[in-house]
This record gives sequence, structure tokens and C-alpha cells, in this order.
Amino acid sequence: MVRATQTDIETAVEALRAGELVVFPTETVYGLGANAANPPAVRKIFEVKGRPPDHPVIVHLDDPRYLHRWVSEMPAVAEALADKFWPGPLTLILPKAENVNEIVTGGQNSIGIRVPSHPMAQQAAERLRRRYRGAIRKSLRAAESHQTRTCAR
Repeated sequence: MVRATQTDIETAVEALRAGELVVFPTETVYGLGANAANPPAVRKIFEVKGRPPDHPVIVHLDDPRYLHRWVSEMPAVAEALADKFWPGPLTLILPKAENVNEIVTGGQNSIGIRVPSHPMAQQAAERLRRRYRGAIRKSLRAAESHQTRTCAR
């Protein structure tokens, strides 16, 4: 088994943030991944693999509490399965949230979500989420600062 260093994981996260693809392990297979919140990056998966555009990808999360960003509802039976098998090799197909780009879902109204238990996948997903949230906060602060300067003139 190959173990990734923290530097390797940080390098992968930076590549994901930059819209690049990475290969990462899950409990069952190695996957080709992109930042699911970046449609042009996800499109690269389809191009590299020759994947038909109507074949959706699976979104990997580090924690189920972030499901609301990707799904519109969590039926009770899905919640029970998630409680029992996540983190782990279970992909749930759920109704997608309105903000999810169709490239991720293959144009369908549902989305595949997994919370992997593999430590490398977990760490990469968690760091990408934190970095993404930090980048959004910086952008909002910059926009607020610009608006304040503009309004003060």
C-alpha cells in the first residue's frame, strides 16, 4: 500500500483548486477526481476517460453535514443507511440541489454522494472544502471592501 504524505495531500488539493485532475484511492477503487464545484474541471474527467456526458460522477464529501450543499432532500431510509455505512463504500443516489451543475449529474435530477472512509480521500475532501470556504470568504471580504470604498467616494 502506498501512503501519501501531508505534502502529497496538499499538492493534490492545490491541483483540485486549480481545476486539475487527481487520482485518489477510495475503499474500493482508485478514482479520477476533480473539484465537483468546478464544472470545467469535472468536464475534464469526461474528456480524459471518454465518458459519455449522461454518465454522472460521484461527489465525495468528508462529512455528511455538508450534504445540504449537494442534495435537496434526504429521505429517512437514506439517512438510516448513511448513519450505518458512512464513512464507507456506500454511494447514495439522492435528489440533487438546484445549484448543482448538470455536468456532475449527467443532466439527471439526482446525484451520487459518498463519504469515503479511506484516510487519503477523507483528508483531501476535508482540506478542499476548507480551502474552498476560505477562498469564498476572502472574495466576499474583498467585494465588501471594494463596495465600502466605492460607496465612500
